[in-house]
Amino acid sequence: MTGFLGGFGGQLGKSLADKWLGLLALPGALYLAVVAVAGALGQSHALDVPQLVRQVTAWAHAPAAGTVGGQVVLLLALLAGSVMTGLVARVLGAGIERVVLAAGWHSWPRWIRPLAQWRTLARRRRWDNAHAGYSAAWTEAAQAKALGRKVDAEPRHAALRARSAIAAERPDRPTWSGDRIHGVSERLRRDHRLDLALLWPHLWLVLPEQERTEITAARTSITRATELGAWALLYAPLVILWWPAGVVAVVLAIGARGRVRATTDTYAQLVEAAVRLHTRDLAERLGIEYAGPLTPDAGETFDEVLGSAPPVG
Repeated sequence: MTGFLGGFGGQLGKSLADKWLGLLALPGALYLAVVAVAGALGQSHALDVPQLVRQVTAWAHAPAAGTVGGQVVLLLALLAGSVMTGLVARVLGAGIERVVLAAGWHSWPRWIRPLAQWRTLARRRRWDNAHAGYSAAWTEAAQAKALGRKVDAEPRHAALRARSAIAAERPDRPTWSGDRIHGVSERLRRDHRLDLALLWPHLWLVLPEQERTEITAARTSITRATELGAWALLYAPLVILWWPAGVVAVVLAIGARGRVRATTDTYAQLVEAAVRLHTRDLAERLGIEYAGPLTPDAGETFDEVLGSAPPVG
């Protein structure tokens, strides 16, 4: 038993160390390396590789690097700096995630709330215009079908793509990613009157392990994508010292934007699929009898079973 725990503890420690190294230390060390390059080359010698080689050689021959004690101190300082930088990126990433998903933008600080509201209303107006175009195309196609005429479907599909590029449902948040997740709640409420906020904690406990693993991985991917945006913010100020850092920041920002959208879309699809596929499993666990697919008013039954009475007095 002791041997098993010892082996398990060793494997767990190795796993945690690898995760710590990959998520914090390595990106932080790379950032510190770029800071060192920026300080060594500056703007006037931004791409001067021989100058960089000479500077690195000079650092290697410094007295502090020539002793074991000095090397240990430098290594510890590098590790500490890398981890601290990684932690800063993680904190910034959490802030970016909050802005990107915008779940509680109504409670944001007063100085930014008007901007979020303006952005939400602007997106809503664009969506309404796009929806009007799609509705007109859909009505035209329906009338033509009723009259037995053939209609080109491409204008209707183009109108749908234009509307979906803004949001799948009528915007309620200032960002595309926020509305992508919010749209899941809207569709489930419209299709089955399901309250996702009430249903999800209970449904999560009855989901198969594979589905929970995939959903958790998708949610973690959103966090990693926003952390990539945080690194873009950290690299941006280095442009003052070294202009190529601006290129790095732009590339990271573009990559982060694409990854945030892709991972958010994947997460939203998985959550909606899990609800539609396994809500009847939850109903069975709760003693609710269901035969066939979910009905349009299925949510009312779950509200009665899972909801609680209002406080008295």
